[in-house]
Amino acid sequence: MVARIAAALFLLLAMAGAGRAEEVISAFHADIDVARDGEITVTETITVNAEGDRIRRGIYRDFPLTFVDAGGRTRKVDFEILGVRRDGAEEPYHTESAASGIRIYFGSADVTLRPGRHVYALTYRTSRQIRYFDTHDELFWNVTGTEWAFPIVAVSAAVTLPAGVEPQELTYFTGAYGDTGKNARASASGNRAEFVTTRRLAPHQGLTIGVMMPAGSIGPPSATQERLWFLQDNAGALIGIGGLVLVALYYLRAWSRVGRDPPRGVMVPRWDAPDGASPALVNYIDNRGFGGAGWTALSAALLNLAVKGFVTLDDLKNAIVVTRTDKPLDEKLPAGEGVLLKAVEAAGEPFAIDKANGKEVQSLGNRFRNAMEAEHRGKYYRANWGYVAGGIALSAICLLALLVFGRLDEEGIALVIIPAAASFFVSVFATTFGKSLRATRSLSQRIMAVLMIAFFGFVFLTVFGAVFVGAVASGVRDGLLPILSGVGGILLLNLLFFFLMGAPTPIGRKMMDGIEGLRQYLTLAEKERMNMAGAPEMSPRHYETLLPYAVALGVEKPWSQTFERWLATAAAGAAATSYQPAWYGGDSAGSFADRMGGFAGSMADTLTASLPPPPKSTSSGFSGSSGGGGFSGGGGGGGGGGGW
Repeated sequence: MVARIAAALFLLLAMAGAGRAEEVISAFHADIDVARDGEITVTETITVNAEGDRIRRGIYRDFPLTFVDAGGRTRKVDFEILGVRRDGAEEPYHTESAASGIRIYFGSADVTLRPGRHVYALTYRTSRQIRYFDTHDELFWNVTGTEWAFPIVAVSAAVTLPAGVEPQELTYFTGAYGDTGKNARASASGNRAEFVTTRRLAPHQGLTIGVMMPAGSIGPPSATQERLWFLQDNAGALIGIGGLVLVALYYLRAWSRVGRDPPRGVMVPRWDAPDGASPALVNYIDNRGFGGAGWTALSAALLNLAVKGFVTLDDLKNAIVVTRTDKPLDEKLPAGEGVLLKAVEAAGEPFAIDKANGKEVQSLGNRFRNAMEAEHRGKYYRANWGYVAGGIALSAICLLALLVFGRLDEEGIALVIIPAAASFFVSVFATTFGKSLRATRSLSQRIMAVLMIAFFGFVFLTVFGAVFVGAVASGVRDGLLPILSGVGGILLLNLLFFFLMGAPTPIGRKMMDGIEGLRQYLTLAEKERMNMAGAPEMSPRHYETLLPYAVALGVEKPWSQTFERWLATAAAGAAATSYQPAWYGGDSAGSFADRMGGFAGSMADTLTASLPPPPKSTSSGFSGSSGGGGFSGGGGGGGGGGGW
């Protein structure tokens, strides 16, 4: 009894296994019609058995759109789909870019195939497939390709040559890519050659055929066609390099018109500001706009008000208290200083610069910058943002043309984007740290800036170097180096001229020369200053008058040290023992240069530290009373994908 039950179970399992047929290509036939001008029309008839496993809605066909010419360069073929049919009826299809080619999906995402046998017919037209030699013309054709995921039971191909052309020799190869198997047979009759395999092909195996014809059988491409193909093959390189040249010519012409700095004048040390410029204006001109968000200029303006006797400053370490004095305002103050004095007067009490008063300090900074910009914008320096915007727009058009008309596949686009992103990162990194290095005040800060550049440069080379080198190597291999050069060059030009396009006006150049002379005077050694004809003698008044300008130029410490050395000399006399600025109150510890230079130079830091923190997002990533609630894929960015 047990034996009978076991035999019945075995029979049922065997029947179930037999009933589940294999998904396979039972027949693959190609009709290949070669025209006199070299154009080839192919109809592939593919008979498959679908079981709903991997073949649910249909099949897809990958077709390469490139070849390697005699010079080793990758070229593109023309390809046009003429029709797709299934079981004798029109079949919907769609295409996607594939590696160096096209993927054609037969069927619809909304329709599931019934299990069983289906016959697909793909008809397409292609060119640039004939090889021309001195002794013969040749068609060497990969009938099936070697990347099919299914076994192919039988493959056949029929090649029809132009009327009157008979094949001289036939050849064929079977197996995986690179194999030289001969599991097929071939025959010819008149202008027709036929090939058929003699054994089943496993997945990733295929049939390749060759037909040799007498030289001149197929008309070679005309000179016009050769030029069109040249443009087609090199569209990306021509657009990339052409765009680079076009953007470079635009920027060079624009820079020549408006971006050239006026020639420098003769720079000589001077002990006053050019044209009576205020300390805040000196900072504004020297930085070609506001450096440090304008807080250094505001500090210099506030210090100048104190030196003039309109306010007093109390240094409380974590805060600065500004108090209005009784001195009447009988002069017109520069725009920025006028805003500051009005704010102190409007407070009706000492104005504190600390975190508790952060919003008022922030508002004061905005009003100060707006007043300065309204009075001086475009007078001393022109950023020429309109020309920069024009260059960016032109660059965007060139890059868009490259993507639309450059005939790049997905790998080509990736190979362009990676070096372009790397070039952008390197350019931003170099220009940012270059500006910070130029703006540093002390030797220790410059050393730290250099060390940071070295560290981040090492990290970049370590992390991204291999990726960048690999991308460039792939670009060279695939003939994309001109495109990479064009895209990277366009990005570098935009970043370069972003900083070069701005230029001082003639009056701005004159003021910058005078400011440079003032900076030199403030940092001169005492012996050199004493040898200057007409230079005023050092005194508390002279020191205080120029201290706001020293702050504006970032040289307050050497200027204070010069004054401290003067106090130590006999020439200072009683001033050395009694000097204490009437406008300043603070900690008396340390040397005078440390106290005054440190206080004046740190005012901008105190102002910045007093500002309120930036607002935080009110939307929570967790569920709760905010009513938001987090979720996978939430927040910025996103994306995903799947299969057919």
